[in-house]
Amino acid sequence: MADPVKLTIDGRQIQAPPGTLVIDAAKRAGIEIPAFCYYEGLSLQAACRMCLVEVEKAPKLMASCTLPVAEGMVVRTETPQVAQARKATLEFLLTNHPLDCPVCDKGGECELQDMVFRYGAGESRFTEVKHHVEEKQWSPVVFYDAPRCILCFRCVRICTEGMGVGALGIVNRGVLSEIAPNHGDHLECDECGMCIDICPVGALTSGAYRYKTRPWEMEHAGTICTHCSNGCKVTLGVRNHEIVRGNNRDHSGINGEFLCIKGRYAFDFFGHPERLQSPLMRIDGKLQEVPWSRALAAVAAKFQEVKGRGGKFGVIGSTRTTNEENYYLQKLARQGLGTNHIDHHRSGDLVTLIDALSGRPNASLATTADLYNAKAVLVVAADLASEQPFLSFQVRANYRHHQARIYVVTEKAVREDAYAAAVVRGGVDGVESLRERLAREPELAILFGASVKGEELRKLVEFGSSLSIPVKYVCLLDYSNSRGAIDMGLMPELLPGCRPSEQPGMTIPEMLACADLDVLWVIGANPLARGQLASANAFAVVQEMFLTETALAAQVVLPASSAYEKTGTVTNVTGEVQRLASPLRKMGTKPDLEIIGLIAKEMGLAPLMGPWDAGKVFDQIRQTAPGYNLPLPAIASGGAAQTAALNGRVAAPSRPELIQSAANGLFESGTLGRYSKILHSVLEGRGRT
Repeated sequence: MADPVKLTIDGRQIQAPPGTLVIDAAKRAGIEIPAFCYYEGLSLQAACRMCLVEVEKAPKLMASCTLPVAEGMVVRTETPQVAQARKATLEFLLTNHPLDCPVCDKGGECELQDMVFRYGAGESRFTEVKHHVEEKQWSPVVFYDAPRCILCFRCVRICTEGMGVGALGIVNRGVLSEIAPNHGDHLECDECGMCIDICPVGALTSGAYRYKTRPWEMEHAGTICTHCSNGCKVTLGVRNHEIVRGNNRDHSGINGEFLCIKGRYAFDFFGHPERLQSPLMRIDGKLQEVPWSRALAAVAAKFQEVKGRGGKFGVIGSTRTTNEENYYLQKLARQGLGTNHIDHHRSGDLVTLIDALSGRPNASLATTADLYNAKAVLVVAADLASEQPFLSFQVRANYRHHQARIYVVTEKAVREDAYAAAVVRGGVDGVESLRERLAREPELAILFGASVKGEELRKLVEFGSSLSIPVKYVCLLDYSNSRGAIDMGLMPELLPGCRPSEQPGMTIPEMLACADLDVLWVIGANPLARGQLASANAFAVVQEMFLTETALAAQVVLPASSAYEKTGTVTNVTGEVQRLASPLRKMGTKPDLEIIGLIAKEMGLAPLMGPWDAGKVFDQIRQTAPGYNLPLPAIASGGAAQTAALNGRVAAPSRPELIQSAANGLFESGTLGRYSKILHSVLEGRGRT
């Protein structure tokens, strides 16, 4: 590594790696240099001239956003000349900028507003009438007000470079210049809203948030997105017990500023009018509202009766409930009800992957950070941009920032084709044609979809080992805690931590086909959307947010809280554990952990199960599930902690026939997607279920 460059900024001696921009070197030293067009990670624009600084021996002020550090350089960021230049820049920016701060959605968060307070002139020398253009609506979630735009081009760059979409550009020249969408008057894109959050002013505003509230009127809660398996951190803006905004502007979490449309906008299921807010029991053939006490007593009594006569229980868990809820559920099923008939919807063959990696040198599971840093990435049988948006963002950023080589083996065209070093159309066997090129790479990260399973997956791992380079793998899964459902033992053949069960029970298809099943207990899943229950006499208990196909067939329906109303942890697709935390609670609902605990209490099993407190249950997980003895401060402070996969063979039969991805795209999210008006309102998502 080259020796660091020594320079002076505002009288402070600092060091920075060669090639570092002055604006970044100052930031690392705690010195702010204001800028509008500069944005870390995007190409340099040097358009706004707000970051001008004095450099000793330079004949004029220099733009610090394009100026690399040099040995012995002396920089001054706050001098009368610099302040005057910034003041003049702001005066020009306000020439046509409307002074509508009281009604602008960016009020209180506007970078231009902050800089005008800091450097701006008290009076303008311009007396001409401001140039005005009517506001435009580009989509249900994106509005554009051209007079507010300062032409920093952040939105254009994040859409083209960050998202790989290129839905925005510039039209006209001079004072008439403005941002325009790719289809004249409307957007056709990912509808992710990244352009809105990255905008330093109120030119781009959100259709979900506009004119509803102000930042200081909201309570902000950092939690984890409840949709796909990537585990993005989302900051929910809550006012009057309703979610009004989602973003991640503080760059906390593994995803930095990134959010897709589901993470940023698809929180509206929370307040959907069809949310269940009271327990339901089937009385005289119809589901009718009853008190919680009556519903829980009925469930506990039936469970006791079936347990007492040695009847059959079937338990189906969720890929969206927390680790604590999943662990507590399997513990109650196995130790309290005496059944191993417990399963969940499987969307990736992680178990076979862990088993196949056992004992192999230079082979391991990848993290999200690995996808940003790996020298080469191989995508097999997966449409990352549609189904795994944050992982796609990481791979794209790796290509832009580190010139990583991307290889694609898929049946259909995907977004990664545009910057791939090689593209092979076809199945997993197509990787063999890339052998020579991949073997020359210093390291490799392989991501593969649900169709790569069983023996085909073992062949892929064997192929990776034959390259004789370090290889890391990501088994792509569907939903927010699909990985946690596996790790917590929601499988008939596996206990928590992928330890084998001595007496494997029935899988979901086997439970549904069992003609003498006495009880079917479903938590946060909808198996009857894909199949039928063979047992006509089965007592079905469903914990759910909405009246799904499964809930409509139940004898008792218990209204559950969503992930945005819970505390606990979830594990993302790459095994990073993060914490859910929210002040929200929909009236009449209860977290699944509390519901399971109350049922156990009614059955007299409270001493066996212990308290249904998320923190205490996670302590049990740390002691029981290999790989989950994680540092608590990292999780409690809003960070992520990496689990360690089971080191050794998984002594359980592989069941690849049970693995089926829902292949949800950007505008779909299983049952939750049905109840998001925003996902269905955008042009790209209409007509999907």
